[in-house]
Amino acid sequence: MRWPKLSLGSLLPANEIAVDLGTSNTLVYVRGEGIVLNEPSVVAVEQATSRIKGIGLEAKRMLGRTPDGILAVRPLKDGVIADFDVTERMLRYFLESIIQKHVFKVKPKVIVCVPSGITEVEKRAVRDSAQSAGAKEVYMVAEPMAAAIGVGLPVETPTGNMVIDVGGGTTEIAVIALSGIVSDTSIRTGGDELDQAIVQFMRKNYNLLIGEPTAELIKIQIGSAAPMDGDKEMEAKGRDLVSGIPKVVRIHSSEIREAIQEPVQQIVDAVRHTLEITPPELASDIVDRGIVMAGGGSLIRGLDVVLSQETSLPIRVDEDPLTCVVRGTGRILDDPDKYRSVLTS
Repeated sequence: MRWPKLSLGSLLPANEIAVDLGTSNTLVYVRGEGIVLNEPSVVAVEQATSRIKGIGLEAKRMLGRTPDGILAVRPLKDGVIADFDVTERMLRYFLESIIQKHVFKVKPKVIVCVPSGITEVEKRAVRDSAQSAGAKEVYMVAEPMAAAIGVGLPVETPTGNMVIDVGGGTTEIAVIALSGIVSDTSIRTGGDELDQAIVQFMRKNYNLLIGEPTAELIKIQIGSAAPMDGDKEMEAKGRDLVSGIPKVVRIHSSEIREAIQEPVQQIVDAVRHTLEITPPELASDIVDRGIVMAGGGSLIRGLDVVLSQETSLPIRVDEDPLTCVVRGTGRILDDPDKYRSVLTS
């Protein structure tokens, strides 16, 4: 695939766009301006008429709170499109809001980040959604590659670079060298699975039914993958499954650590598997350079500690892990000649 020769028109700031179409959040980067949009990947739909009642943050506030007839949904599941029509409308809404703001002279070129384990059918769905939303040309880049570029790893060198991208729906682990992914593992376990594990734990241990937004709040406030100094407690509110009335219980960090143990172990196993299939020369580079973590899931306290203990390798979390992928895609836009080999059409 050859990146098209840039014309003067394509150097206009808003003519090239990078999209991190994530399970939890959608981020958009405009060349020359940086990140211009960061919204939850949630859409509220009126079921009878299929009318959109809200998109992004407005729709996320409706999760678990909608009356009959209105459904707040996440159109992406496990990093890929689950509902093509709703995803297209969401992407169209985001892109059109940017197009209107920047007054495009021509339809933009768009790079979309996708999981490394994406199928051809899923790729076609992404491409069709972006084109229907107003893109002139659509290119794709694997999320771990974009994350590695975003955290500043020299992916074009022969040196082995390893990145772990823990997103909402997927965890992508890759060893990268010479602008290619040498070994990788993509598992459909991420922040959403941690939330679900907390929901199930509360149901099983307290007979308390909580929604995903409450589970996410618990995860952020007191969740940890390893014992930490100053473990915390908080109140969790939900509906008692026995009496059917609202109830409040007090939970501790150690309980949430127990709740999320299984998905955390799946991430650990995926990292170990990637290391096992990595060529020895690149493995020696990783011993020297360590591993970088990106993605919102890497903010779970102690996850880097657990992975470091399991692999005996130094691990660091990027300063701004939530935006690593879209920042990396933005760098590809800024220097297409350097990074053209990482793109697919």
